Amino acid sequence: MAKNFESEATQFLKQYKAQKPDTDTRQREGRARLWDKHIDPELQEGYRTARVPQKPYVYQTQ
Repeated sequence: MAKNFESEATQFLKQYKAQKPDTDTRQREGRARLWDKHIDPELQEGYRTARVPQKPYVYQTQ
């Protein structure tokens, strides 16, 4: 490929970010809202100990 080649996707993203310069900030806020959560270790341990073991074939009746 030529060194100065840009795909249509790259061109679109550059144009979009030029039109909406706050895109990076909104992406970080969205990530923080969905993924960057504080996990309570005590609560997680409680969930782990309360877990019921699953049978090998879940649809089989006893």
